[in-house]
Amino acid sequence: MIGFSLTDKQKALREGSAKIGKEILSPARAIYSQYNDQESRFQATLPFYEQLVKAGFVKAQVPTALGGSNESFIDGAIVAEELYAVDSSIMLHVLGTGLGLMPLILGGTPEQHTKFLAPFLTCDGNPLASLTHSEPGGTANWLEKGGKGLETTVRKEGDYYVVNGDKVRNLNQIIDLLAHFTLTNFDRMQLWTTNSAGWDGKGAALSCLCCRYSEDGGPQDPQDDPASNIIVLLVTRDTVAQNEPGAYQKIEEPNLMGHIAASGPLTRYTNFKVPVTDVLAPGNGASVIERAFSMSAALAGAMSVGIMRAAFEAALKFAREDSRRGTVPVIERQSAADLLINAKLKIDTSRILVWKALDGVEKGTGDDRSRYEACLQAKIYCSDQAVAAVWDTMQLVGITSYRTDTEFPRLLNDAAVFSLFDGGNIGVRRRQLQRLMQDEDYKPWASLW
Repeated sequence: MIGFSLTDKQKALREGSAKIGKEILSPARAIYSQYNDQESRFQATLPFYEQLVKAGFVKAQVPTALGGSNESFIDGAIVAEELYAVDSSIMLHVLGTGLGLMPLILGGTPEQHTKFLAPFLTCDGNPLASLTHSEPGGTANWLEKGGKGLETTVRKEGDYYVVNGDKVRNLNQIIDLLAHFTLTNFDRMQLWTTNSAGWDGKGAALSCLCCRYSEDGGPQDPQDDPASNIIVLLVTRDTVAQNEPGAYQKIEEPNLMGHIAASGPLTRYTNFKVPVTDVLAPGNGASVIERAFSMSAALAGAMSVGIMRAAFEAALKFAREDSRRGTVPVIERQSAADLLINAKLKIDTSRILVWKALDGVEKGTGDDRSRYEACLQAKIYCSDQAVAAVWDTMQLVGITSYRTDTEFPRLLNDAAVFSLFDGGNIGVRRRQLQRLMQDEDYKPWASLW
């Protein structure tokens, strides 16, 4: 049966998340905004993040079956919407950690689950996780046959592997020989990898680091299947500490237009060794990463809803209280009301798409491709609506919304990234949807039953 009502437990989760947002996150922006650089602002969020960890929001990124407290993907979307509306940067620490753990959750062995999930299940400390995939030259076409492939590469050299680039023709043979991995080279760097450097530039508690096997560090062989060459390494802070000084370097923390206290550093790996036991899903690395990004697509939609909702609530309050020196509150003006209606329609339809996608994943509605399509639709639609919805509310409020001491500039800047990150809508997400539609077996309505 189709339904959109939250359970009593989900209502309590929403109310509790809203309370936590108000109590913990509301004061944060005033504190970290006083700093002029991204790094300092990121560091200033540490005590607030630790409070979210203690409150169980990081543990909630892990399914209950693996020791976490996440009972459903929709619960995650509810929390994301509530808290993202309050502070996007700090919630990106949390949700970026969820994305960073997703490859391990999806593709890890029981032994790897026990070893690598442990720091995220205690509700203590400040553990960050990262899906370390993006690179300075972009990764939209990282699995395109004949393309250059990932720049961060790995090759065998004695008892370890050295990152430089190319491909492998027999992945299983290589893994059998594997003793260590080594990441290397001046121009082999990662960028936009949320949380990957940790709090002190010495690495996150866990990074799922994506590499391409190559003997010479060059472009992939045009005849090879790029997916067969992808290797995912499970990198911890202990891994970093056990390497030579300079093997792992945080080069810079770029200043961002929005999410001004989030971390997406540029990092470099030089002869960086990772034990053989810490290889994730040998032979299936690309598939695991693709699945992780499909799940994150729907949650990016929930983030978009949170930003739109915050803008709507601020504009609604203004419209009810301010007359702009007229005889009635602004909300009684037809043009102003229409702007609110436009924004509200964007928000409600976006939320429905997110919940539908995640409900389908949980219940197994349709087939794998239809569930994947629903997640893509949620990401594309919600993120495309975010800037328009915030702009609708700003037009209602007028020039006052242009002041930096109002909510609107922050929300507009944050909203601008949604169609660009987590797989840009034009270069990645719409192309993924396009490929689904090009398949001869494509069933447009499979997600409905």
